[in-house]
This record gives sequence, C-alpha cells and structure tokens, in this order.
Amino acid sequence: MNYFTSTKSNPLLVDIVLLIIRIFVGFAMLSHGFPKLQILFSGEEIKFYEFLWMGPKSSLVLAVFAEFVCSIFIILGLFTRFAVFFLVIAMAVAGLFVHSADLFEKREKSLLYLSIYLMLFAYGPGRYSIDQMISKRRESRW
Repeated sequence: MNYFTSTKSNPLLVDIVLLIIRIFVGFAMLSHGFPKLQILFSGEEIKFYEFLWMGPKSSLVLAVFAEFVCSIFIILGLFTRFAVFFLVIAMAVAGLFVHSADLFEKREKSLLYLSIYLMLFAYGPGRYSIDQMISKRRESRW
C-alpha cells in the first residue's frame, strides 16, 4: 500500500516529526519570550496587556513563564503536556483577546501556535523526550 494514500501512520515517523516540531516551535517561542523576560528585568515601566484585572506586571510574568520557561520544557520534552497547557492559554489569550481588534494577519501567528500546541497536547512529546525516559523508568520499577 502506498504511504501517501494510506490512513495509517508510521510510529517512528510520528515520533521524529514530534521531536522536530517540539524543537522548532520551542525555539521559535523562545524568541518571543526572551524579549519579554528582558522587559521584566529591565526596571522600566511595564506596559503590557492586563488580563483578568491582574495588572500589567502579573500578566507579563505569566507570559514570560509560558513563552520562555515552558518553551524550554517543550524543547527538552520534560513535563510537556503541563508546559503546553500554559502555552495554549497564553496563545488563546493573545489570539482571541490581545489581538481581537487587529486584522487576521496580526492574529494569525498566535492562532497557528495555538493549533500546534493543541496538537502537542493531544499527541504528547513522543518517544524522543525526557518524559518518555521517565515513563519507561517508572514502568521498569513495577
């Protein structure tokens, strides 16, 4: 049967693609989180979107946690679904609230990230991750 017309997936290929997606999207999101981290530690007045009346500094701290810290976890494949959960929330807020009045081309990037994170949440980190090593080690103890 031809691979291109089959509805079955190759598990090895799925794990390799999940690894590539985790690494690429993780580093891409780091490029958004690192400038926010610099703003947080710059000592300047923080001008950031206030979500749920938390204030701009608290909102920025949560965005830095999601976009910087959770991206590192995703790259490593460590606590992947936990990290993706926060990034899904961050991208939903960015795409649906922060840029709600903007044209679609401005919202598009956050919505694309949101869809990728939802896929990672559904499929998990794959075989090539620290989560998988931890899971195998737990199984071997029992």
